[in-house]
Amino acid sequence: MNRLFWHSRRGMLELDVLLVPFTQEVYPTLSAEQRATYVELLACEDADLFVWFMEKEIPAEQNLADMIRMIIDRARSLPPVH
Repeated sequence: MNRLFWHSRRGMLELDVLLVPFTQEVYPTLSAEQRATYVELLACEDADLFVWFMEKEIPAEQNLADMIRMIIDRARSLPPVH
């Protein structure tokens, strides 16, 4: 879990605010298949992750697109930070 946490820290604030809390709070509740998809997602380039999370593009792989959607939906469901 520690390794996964550190791989979720990308050094780009826009990605860190999505991935780090997701790893800490949601990843433990995912199915084995979803966990594998999340690990696959973390192997992607930051530039790709950024455009996917900004909804400028959609990953070609459906499992990655579903995981991106799950992370975005979770972030949108949280109360705003002031």
